[in-house]
Amino acid sequence: QVQLAESGGGLVQAGGSLRLSCAASTRTFSSWTMGWFRQAPGKDREFVAAMSRNGGNAVYADSVKGRFTISRDNAKNTVYLQMNSLKPEDTAVYYCAADYFPKGTTCSLSGCYDAWGQGTQVTVSS
Repeated sequence: QVQLAESGGGLVQAGGSLRLSCAASTRTFSSWTMGWFRQAPGKDREFVAAMSRNGGNAVYADSVKGRFTISRDNAKNTVYLQMNSLKPEDTAVYYCAADYFPKGTTCSLSGCYDAWGQGTQVTVSS
């Protein structure tokens, strides 16, 4: 089982940027599909972005498309979420997730993923 640790959250003004990182403790990171989810107070956890294990396929929620970018560095066992043009509605705890999927595929459902990090808080002030 892989262990995940997110970092990079914080407080930022609307229109600003943050980059989240998720470090994975596994020797087989390149075999894992990685996802980012978020959960705001009183709301369900929602999909943000996911990237296939070889980095060839990335998918995004409509709410973040064009503003957020997911990337991965398999040599560093790390996946990133670059967040630009942040809005107050992006405020949430952000989680990274991992699981095995066939090459080139992703999943936008939280139930697809078995491994989760503890989350990092992102707060966007207006």
